Amino acid sequence: MVFASLPFILRQPHIGIYVWSWLGYMNPHRLAYGFAADFPFAQIVAVVTMVAILFAKIPKKIQWTPETRILLLLVLWMFITTLFADIPGAAWAKWDKVWKVQLFVFLTLMLITTPQRLNLLIWVIALSLGFYGVKGGFFTINTGGSYLVLGPQGTFIGARGEIGTALNMIIPLLRYLQLNARNMWIKHGLTAAMILTGFAVIGTHSRGAFLGLIVVIFFLLLKSRKKFFLFIMMAVTGVSIYNFMPPEWKERMETIQTYEEDASAMGRIEAWEFAIRKSNESPIFGGGFEVTAGKRAAHSIYFQMLGEHGYVGLFLFLLLGFATWNSAAWIRKNVKNDEERRWMGDLAAMIQVGLAAYASGGAFISQAYFDLFYHFVAVIAICRVMLMKEQAKQKSESKPKVSNNQAQPDNQFR
Repeated sequence: MVFASLPFILRQPHIGIYVWSWLGYMNPHRLAYGFAADFPFAQIVAVVTMVAILFAKIPKKIQWTPETRILLLLVLWMFITTLFADIPGAAWAKWDKVWKVQLFVFLTLMLITTPQRLNLLIWVIALSLGFYGVKGGFFTINTGGSYLVLGPQGTFIGARGEIGTALNMIIPLLRYLQLNARNMWIKHGLTAAMILTGFAVIGTHSRGAFLGLIVVIFFLLLKSRKKFFLFIMMAVTGVSIYNFMPPEWKERMETIQTYEEDASAMGRIEAWEFAIRKSNESPIFGGGFEVTAGKRAAHSIYFQMLGEHGYVGLFLFLLLGFATWNSAAWIRKNVKNDEERRWMGDLAAMIQVGLAAYASGGAFISQAYFDLFYHFVAVIAICRVMLMKEQAKQKSESKPKVSNNQAQPDNQFR
């Protein structure tokens, strides 16, 4: 499938964004045996995509928005902190992975320029991660919730907290696709996928993911259209999941209130304290990528940014999230009474829910560089640019046109 896609990518570079996203989120090669598990599929797709862009007769520019400018500053700051990293070897190895992800985020901004392309990207991302939601939901139901839902090893979603947060972020995208699906079978299928993904999140046995799911439910009800049906569906699903899960799961969730007695929770607090100490040693630059290597993971996107990139890095990271949320709110406001672009308001609202899922679940995992958050930034930036272009076009068309004859003084009766 990957090699068969390469000729199409050479003809239409934006297809490379879809294939690269599929490989990055679903990691299908990690589910294979033999050489395929470690074969550099994504790297091959990336090279072909960039070659295609080089020769394609398309505009090779990015329309800048507040959030994309902040993202560029953040990436540049990560490079600067890598120059001063405490563990140079590990830091440069990590930087080599991070800049490639960010490169494709900016290529997404360059190539995904129409509503059709954007919606297809949402489908690719939602189905790539939704695969684990559906599969994990069936697994949780089949095993009575006695075993953990995990992602492929060696990926961003390998551990239970990581895949739990990723699935929470994908639920609002499934909701967006459901709201705008015209085919009833597709609509019902997406509804089933949302329910099964909820089961999968619970099946991770991750307390952070459980708290994130509560946040997702709250914001879905706050931001979504057709709230009554959604409320009924979630209420029934929530009660079913809680009664379905085994006693050991309930006991683990109850430890959220008594975290002082839990070794895992206290280990996280110690990791956060280490990040604070490291940032105090170098408040501007932090310790660089992988500063906690060989010690303890940061267990928080916020303390990870603080420890590795200092207070400047943390500020840019938080500012990026705020700017993206604010742009999504601007989009929703400007399409509120526009039936033709209602889909854009739905997408912006669901991206806000996804951001809330990342902000809450990310407080307990070391996933500050997770692709999906940065793709959320790109999606909102693309929507904003498309909407601004439409507004400028409408404004130009609404201006009265004055002919040359009308513009000259009337000397007919002089």
